[in-house]
Amino acid sequence: MNYRETTNPAMREGAFRALSGSPALGAMTARGTFGRTAILLLLAIGAAVFSWANPYADPAAIGTKLAIFSLVGFGLALATIFRMDWSPYTAPAYAIAEGLVLGTISRLLNGAYPGIVVQAIALTFAVFGTMLLLYRFRIIRVTDRFRTIVVAATAAICVVYLFSLLLRLFGGTGMGFLQQATPFGIIFSLLVVAIAALNLAINFDFVERVSRYGAPKYMEWYAAFGLILTLLWLYVEVLNLLTKLRQDR
Repeated sequence: MNYRETTNPAMREGAFRALSGSPALGAMTARGTFGRTAILLLLAIGAAVFSWANPYADPAAIGTKLAIFSLVGFGLALATIFRMDWSPYTAPAYAIAEGLVLGTISRLLNGAYPGIVVQAIALTFAVFGTMLLLYRFRIIRVTDRFRTIVVAATAAICVVYLFSLLLRLFGGTGMGFLQQATPFGIIFSLLVVAIAALNLAINFDFVERVSRYGAPKYMEWYAAFGLILTLLWLYVEVLNLLTKLRQDR
């Protein structure tokens, strides 16, 4: 594994380097990327609010809705990764699809644990802002060693989630600590939230580095898509952690 890269499938340095030197198309910048990230985030939030405000009363309809938009989001993510020049269109569509999914899930959890979504959103933005400041003022320095540790830890978490999914597909119960409010389950969620936060620092560093290659302007949307993947992952993990803490009361 090349640890100059990240575990984020959209953050592939080679893809940006291969497109370097395209001045006729306009050059990608870090500022432009963060601007596109803000647009994608607003689209995701808008879709989540719409989904929250328009629930389905039938549980079967909710499950169908989640399945459809999850599959659409997955398809759009693959399209963005494999056709980077489509990213100005597929990345916003992906943000909307994921917003619809997260809005529905958030409403369901908020019904069971009132106020949990506000807490999750506040904590997610607090973590994002903190990591951005720590990176901006070089309190956290993304060295090769730092990158190696975080990427390896992220890959290990992915293996755990994948193994649990396979157990469920073959009739098992999965790994209970991923959802249950046991001491180990809570510690594991804290660890995952910390790793997701550290991935943000790696993403910030990645955007700063690849913006020097002079990649086409549309790659700002592609890089913003990569940042949104990490940010939405962080929100899901924060929500999962808070759910466990509420269950433990």
